[in-house]
Amino acid sequence: MNGEEEFFDAVTEANQRVTGVIHVDTSKSNGIGKVGERPPQENGLQKHRTSLPAPMFTRSDFSVWSILKKCIGLELSKITMPIAFNEPLSFLQRITEYMEHVYLIHKASRQPQPLERMQSVAAFAVSAVASQWERTGKPFNPLLGETYELIREDLGFRFISEQVSHHPPISAFYSEGLSQDFLFHGSIYPKLKFWGKSVEAEPRGTITLELLKHDEAYTWTNPTCCVHNVIIGKLWIEQYGTVEILNHRTGDKCVLHFRPCGLFGKELHKVEGHIQDRSKKKLFMIYGKWTECLWGIDPVAYESFKKQERRGDHLRKGRPMDNGSEKADGDVVDAVPEVQETVQVIPGSKLLWRVNTRPPNSAQMYNFTSFTVSLNELETGMEKILAPTDCRLRPDIRGMENGNMDLASQEKERLEEKQREARRERAKEEAEWQTRWFHQGSNPYTGTPDWLYTGGYFERDFSGCPDIY
Repeated sequence: MNGEEEFFDAVTEANQRVTGVIHVDTSKSNGIGKVGERPPQENGLQKHRTSLPAPMFTRSDFSVWSILKKCIGLELSKITMPIAFNEPLSFLQRITEYMEHVYLIHKASRQPQPLERMQSVAAFAVSAVASQWERTGKPFNPLLGETYELIREDLGFRFISEQVSHHPPISAFYSEGLSQDFLFHGSIYPKLKFWGKSVEAEPRGTITLELLKHDEAYTWTNPTCCVHNVIIGKLWIEQYGTVEILNHRTGDKCVLHFRPCGLFGKELHKVEGHIQDRSKKKLFMIYGKWTECLWGIDPVAYESFKKQERRGDHLRKGRPMDNGSEKADGDVVDAVPEVQETVQVIPGSKLLWRVNTRPPNSAQMYNFTSFTVSLNELETGMEKILAPTDCRLRPDIRGMENGNMDLASQEKERLEEKQREARRERAKEEAEWQTRWFHQGSNPYTGTPDWLYTGGYFERDFSGCPDIY
């Protein structure tokens, strides 16, 4: 959403209305504590920070209707959005949150049977969207050529991503296991639309996981994400759509249905599905919530339980929720569904995954998980080894993280204008943008267009990297 000129004046005015909400003394902060202070080591591994330098600012007094009323039904990638919508992360860092539950990939690699491997892969695919729960802030749009790297020896992976296209916005990523057990890669270009009361992000792009020890590859796409009440009322998120994970070696497929919340919110957050072989015989049933946990069970036991449940349905009556719809300026709020009881576990089920507990101060930190809190951490001396295009070096994100909204707004506008000017210069010279770490190609398993890792990033030759900040 890096913007076009026709929206620039309106957004600048909106940004000015929200700056200065929080003023935090950042003169002694570099995002990790005191200047020069390095997080302590623990058992030889880096210990990461547990909070942000400043709490999030309130959005309660901010009106966005003057901007968004122009956008109903439009694709939002060409519209500059005010900083009040943001959280202090780049979308490239948001993608990296897929790796929070990377232990599920390591677990899949250790499993001797393909059915058990698919169970862990399915759990990983669901866990990848769990961090979005209650995350109503929008990540910053990456600048063309922006990168992000993350090396976590404690979790056994390293990760690199690059913004390879601006219009349409496309982010490419590549990750590998430090013990050479997996490759995880893909390109993502979500289609964002505003529908009056909600913003919908439709996923585009293929995600590929390769388990090297088994010579197996799995591909899938993410469900659709929708944020409700972006104008008035309490923001809430749902994920819906069907995710199909295909094992290209065996032909096994996992079909997962992310349920929309439904009329009375009964289906909110629910995930249901199954694993089938190439002849479509069901081998394993999966159920749970993407915000909580995922369970699996044998199909016979699952169907037996469901039959008993249906027989008892006449004894239970659905209770309509009090939707508490508010009205303001003639608009009706999308009622927030009641939080349903936790997942009812069918006897004999196997736990596939459970969400990590969020830190106690998460609500003051944009509802970040503990993993997410560490993503923009800039340790002393790190700028000497990072690519100059790394997200951690973006001054607008750093300003917002430190609570300096005036600086964040000013830097965001400066970077966007610098990007526009660079685009105009390329147009004059009829020069094509050259990506650095990824190249266009075909997905080796689906044959569809994809962005593939060229290699070489971790050799750290950053000469010739673009000056984007």
